[in-house]
Amino acid sequence: MAWLYAEYIADEVLRTGDLVPSSTLEFRAGRQTLALTAYLSDLKNELSGIRVVSQFDEWLSLTAYGHPWQEWVRERFASLGEDERERGAANPDLRLARAAWQWLEQTELLATDLDTGLQWQRSGLSVDESEQAWIPAWQLGVPLGHLAIHLF
Repeated sequence: MAWLYAEYIADEVLRTGDLVPSSTLEFRAGRQTLALTAYLSDLKNELSGIRVVSQFDEWLSLTAYGHPWQEWVRERFASLGEDERERGAANPDLRLARAAWQWLEQTELLATDLDTGLQWQRSGLSVDESEQAWIPAWQLGVPLGHLAIHLF
């Protein structure tokens, strides 16, 4: 149930931000990255309570530019996997979260090449938004989710 609630929260945050149409793969990438951020950062099982809004600062920090979000996700999965093995029972929420992570890693989206744009900005030139690259879905979803949290 925790994973489904994390997805619900992510969906609401992204819809409120109205950054991309909800029928797009970009929206799904944003929803899945936000849901993973919410689910994996919920150490005290507070997602189902009113305290969700109080976690926005932590989610902003986790999705900030330069934060090693991908490594953080892998570390949290390793930790939760250990907990699951110690208990000796499968966690269906964790299984759903892993499926979302697999989709985010394996799906590539054509997006503006932000790395090239940042290099151009440093050299004093404007960003050329026509420069595009194929990137893993999570790399688009993280900044999309970050911006959506700001707009919520």
